[in-house]
Amino acid sequence: MITKEYPPNVYGGAGVHVTELVKALRESIDVRVRAFGETIAEDGTTGYPDLPELAGRNGALKTLGVDVSIADDVAGADVVHSHTWYANAAGQLAQLLHDVPHVLTAHSLEPLRPWKAEQLGGGYRVSSWIERQAYESADHIIAVSDGMRRDILRSYPQVDESKVSVVYNGIDLEGWRRLDEPELVRSLGIDPDRPAVVFVGRITRQKGLPYLLRAAASLPADVQLILCAGAPDTPEIMREVTGLVEELQQTRTGVVWIEKILPRDQLCAVLSAATVFVCPSIYEPLGIVNLEAMACGVPVVGTATGGIPEVVADQLTGWLVPIDQATDGTGTPLDADRFVGDLAATLTHALSDPGMARLMGRAGRLRAESEFSWSSIAEETVKVYNSLA
Repeated sequence: MITKEYPPNVYGGAGVHVTELVKALRESIDVRVRAFGETIAEDGTTGYPDLPELAGRNGALKTLGVDVSIADDVAGADVVHSHTWYANAAGQLAQLLHDVPHVLTAHSLEPLRPWKAEQLGGGYRVSSWIERQAYESADHIIAVSDGMRRDILRSYPQVDESKVSVVYNGIDLEGWRRLDEPELVRSLGIDPDRPAVVFVGRITRQKGLPYLLRAAASLPADVQLILCAGAPDTPEIMREVTGLVEELQQTRTGVVWIEKILPRDQLCAVLSAATVFVCPSIYEPLGIVNLEAMACGVPVVGTATGGIPEVVADQLTGWLVPIDQATDGTGTPLDADRFVGDLAATLTHALSDPGMARLMGRAGRLRAESEFSWSSIAEETVKVYNSLA
């Protein structure tokens, strides 16, 4: 298993996915993890820090340096399985060097994240090249949703569609559960007695946070907006979000911004204090944060894009917000004001009936238990491995 993120270096959904998948796979097969950076001391796991020779160089080049080190170190594997473009190059190099099947899981696609050029500069062209080469040469591609599968085949038409299958993200149902801790959430600045909308995510264009902040201005005055948001992609998006938050704080109370990464138990308590969870993403292959909220018994208001409709059952476990998007890869709403208005209206509707919201939250937990357990996802993944033996 080749990955950019692995404990303690987990900052996004892909890292959560790999961590939980490895744990579940190790119940039945031998899994060796090769991860970027220093990792925790566990059997079968090796960390690979950046090469000192590339210190201060472009991030894409430092990534390739790590990939070369990993590719040299996986000889003897029956299958290599890479996650995200960072690790895809190591997977492809191992495939060529050791004549071993290469499986990759698609968590996102570079052509559908053009704003990453703001963060990576010329490195974005390198990451896009790496990803294309890996996808077109992989022995099998796992998409985390049907929406992602369609995006792969549209973005990379040279890929043989018979080599692309869907295996959903999963959720740790023991770790993510309802946790009512009113004093804990009070210590974080949240009033557990007021209705609350909670957002969890990185500050990046794809998460749609600026649209949510504009929509929040129209919410009922007693509603809190809780933002568990950090790790900005660029200074520009951070400035934009900071300005919008400060504007909101001047006109309403209960706007709480938690920038630090909360331990899981604390985040469960924050989610459990929510009336509704919101996912305003304009690009989301699946949206593991939605599963985390559902596992805590919270209904979800999410954008009807990507894999979100495959997780959030509209009118059953939450509500979907319609969106018409540009087809240039940015996912930008064609009518931003309409999207903001629809998001505000849907949130207001969700908040208007707390009893119904609680029922939908319970339905969300049941859906997470029945369709997104890691044990079933591990079984499907092993089937892919065995098909290449």
